[in-house]
This record gives sequence, structure tokens and C-alpha cells, in this order.
Amino acid sequence: MDLQILSVILVAVLSVLLGVFLALLFNKIINSKNIQAAKEAATQQIRISESRSKEILIEAKEEAHNIRLKSESKFNQIQINLDRLESKLDTRENLIKDSESKIKIKENNIEKKLKKTKKHEDEIEIIRDKFIQQLESISGLTMEQAKESLLEEANNQISYEISRRYREAELISQSEIDEKAKMLLAESLQRYASEVVQETTINAVSIPNEDMKGRLIGREGRNIRAIENVTGTDLLIDEDPETVSVSCFDPIRRKIAILTVEKLIQDGRIHPAKIEEIYQRSKSEIEEMVRKSGQKAVFEVNVKGLHPEIIKLIGRLQYRYSYGENVLQHSIEVGIIAGMLASQLNINIQNSKMAGFLHDIGKALTHEVEGSHAVIGADIVKKYGVREPIITAIKEHHDTHMSTVESFVVAAADAISAARPGARHDTLEAYVERLEQLENVASEFEGVQKVFAIQAGREVRVMVNPENVDDVSASSLARNIVNRIEETLTYPGQIKVIVIRESRSEEIAS
Repeated sequence: MDLQILSVILVAVLSVLLGVFLALLFNKIINSKNIQAAKEAATQQIRISESRSKEILIEAKEEAHNIRLKSESKFNQIQINLDRLESKLDTRENLIKDSESKIKIKENNIEKKLKKTKKHEDEIEIIRDKFIQQLESISGLTMEQAKESLLEEANNQISYEISRRYREAELISQSEIDEKAKMLLAESLQRYASEVVQETTINAVSIPNEDMKGRLIGREGRNIRAIENVTGTDLLIDEDPETVSVSCFDPIRRKIAILTVEKLIQDGRIHPAKIEEIYQRSKSEIEEMVRKSGQKAVFEVNVKGLHPEIIKLIGRLQYRYSYGENVLQHSIEVGIIAGMLASQLNINIQNSKMAGFLHDIGKALTHEVEGSHAVIGADIVKKYGVREPIITAIKEHHDTHMSTVESFVVAAADAISAARPGARHDTLEAYVERLEQLENVASEFEGVQKVFAIQAGREVRVMVNPENVDDVSASSLARNIVNRIEETLTYPGQIKVIVIRESRSEEIAS
């Protein structure tokens, strides 16, 4: 049994070994075939590569040959161009050498001429010095003195000629300018008519009886002190029968104080607490009246887009007077006239109208803010977003040098409103003083004999000596007087200066 198992095992082992051997042998045979096939394929590929390499080499040789031919052709062409260029350069070099030779010859000639010229200049200088010495000995003047005299004479002649030509141009254009200005002003004034303005400021309050004075004063003066402290005014109780005067520099405060006193008199109960209550009520009423006055003025002039604070300030002008003229009425006039002038000149009507209407708005705050009312007004409207041309016109409407057309229009409208009959009045002392100042300014000029200030100081007539002032100088004298008036005096409106020169010749036949 063991032997059989052993023989079976041996047979199995031999079978396994035989199978392994046969597998190895078969694998070797297959590998040798594959190697042989690979060798044949590689040989074939090598043959094909060698054939392609030969073809590529032949093509490369042909391409190199063609490139060499092209390069040789280009080189030959470049060589030909270089030869031509070299030939041109040689030609130019020869020309330059010839030019240099000619220039040297000319320089030598010029140098010789300069030497001769220098010699001639020296001779001329000697002759000139001798001639000057002879002239000085003959005239008795040195060269510097003669030069100064000649320059002075030339300056006089030039000044005379300039004045003469200026006068001729002025005469030629004056008639046209005057005619156009008269038409504009006449049409504007004809289209706007206004009543004569009279001052309506009230400084006195009527009382029913004399006992009311004592009640307004109160015990030990407590009521009158309370009224004055609350209203910021002075209450004057004098000997005038049945009258109490209210004094204050601010017209708004004065109006509120007057209304407060009138209400206290009507109520009859006068004590500090009641005074405070009625004052607040009167202040509210006046502020409402101011607002309504501003709105009415804006509607009358027909300007749009104004801030409510500006309208309120415009309303305050109802209680402001200048030379006896109500400033609110004056502002309305200037706004309307400025709009008319703007329509005639074909410029922005709304800007001109608004600038004219607001030109004196600064006067509503002149009691509270320091400075010119024109500058104050420009700052106010700028704060509330008014357009730049309007700001400039408000600021410049009293300046002598204006930068915009609107400024000229507003200034002209302002002068028209102020100049119309009944618009303004002045105190006698200020009136006389202004006339004397005008006459004194004009009398300071040389050649003036007499000066007359007429038409309330709006015209100055100057009589000159005809022997010292000719017709041309008279025109220059008028301009100089106007400039001096503008520099030294302050005045409303415009002032016309007329220079009169009269010469007479008399002979007696016997």
C-alpha cells in the first residue's frame, strides 16, 4: 500500500516536472519567434529610415543651395548700393571742401571789411563829438538838457494829440450812446409809474388820558422799565398831552414796542407779567405781517425760488427807510425796472429782476451785522443758494468797477428809482454840505474860475479860464473832476460834470 502511494506520488511529481519543462520549452520557442519577427521589423524600419534620411539630406542640400544663391544675389545688390552711396559721399565731401574754402575766403573778406568799418566808426565818433561840442556851444545847452527838453516837448504833443483824438471819438459816439440810453430809460420809466413815497414811520402813541401815563410808568417806574427791557426801546413820557413817544434805532423793535403799548392801553391791565405776554403776542403779529409783506412783494415783482428766510428779510424792509424812501417799495421798483432794462438789452430777465429786487436786502440786517449793506446782502443770498450772477450784481451795485452786465443793470435801475421825483429827501444840513463838497473838489483844479452845484447836487457846472484851458483840455478836465468826485465823495445816484469854456473878442471902432 505504501509502495502504491509512493509510486503515485512519484508519477505526479514527474508529471509536474514534465509539464514545467514542456511549458518552458514552448515559451522559449514562442520568444525566439517573436525576437526574430522583431529583428525583421527593426531591420525594415532601419531601411526605411535610411531611405528617408537620404531624401531629407538631398532636400536640405537643395534648400541650402537655393538660400546661398539668394544670399549671394542680395549681397551683390547691397554691394552695388554701397558703391553708389560711397560715390555720393565722395561727391558731397568734395562739395563740402569747396564750400569750406569759399567760406574761409568770405570770412577773410568780412574781417577786412569789419576792420575798415571800425576805423570809419572811430572817425564818425570823433566827428560826432566835435559836432556835439559845436551844437552845445551854439545852443548853450548840454546834450542831456537838450534831450530832456525834446522829450518834454514830445510828451506835451503826444498828450495833446491823445486828448484831441479821444475828444473826437467821444463826440462821434456820444450822440449814438445818448440816444440809445435815453430810449432805454424813457421806455422803462414810461412802463413803470409809482406814487410819491413818504415816510410812514410812527414814533408816537396816543393815550386816552393823562392818567394812563402814570399807569404806564407804574409804581417806582417798574412798568416803564419792564416795557423798555422787554422791547429793547426807550419809552419817552414827556409833557406833550395824551402822547407817549417810542424811540429805537431798529424799526422792527420800534414797531413791536408801539403795538405792545397800544395793546396794553386797550387792555388796561399793566404789570410786568402782562407786559411780557402782550409783547410776545405783538412780536408774533409783527413777524406774521413781515412774512406777508415779503410774500406780497415777491408776488408783485414775480420772482420765483426764493428761500422763506429771504422772503422774511424782504418783509422787514417795510419798516426800513433810506433818505426818507421806504426800502421795500424801492426794492420792488428796482426789481421791476431791472427786468425792463434786461428785456431791452436781451439778457437774462429773471436774473436781473431778482438781483434788483434783492439788491438792498442787506439793509434788513445793518443794525445787527457790521459792514456795507451790499456785502451783507451778497453773503445772505449766497447762504440760501441764490445763483452766482445775482450774488455778484448785489455785491457790485455800488462799485465803480463792475464785472457783469447784471451789475450795470441793477446799478442803473437803482439810480432810476432813487432819482425819480419825490423818491427821496435829505436834511438841509447834509444837502448844503454835499453841495459845498462838490464845489470845493472842482475848484481845486488849475484853470477853474467858478463852480456851481445845481439840481440838488446832481449836476456841477465848471467855468474855466479860456486862456489856460483849450477845448481839448476841457474834456480832460471834466474826466479828472469826475474821477476826483468818485474817489473822495459819497453820494446817491449820479453826478454830471459840465465844463464851460467861453472866449470873447472885443474891438471898438472910433
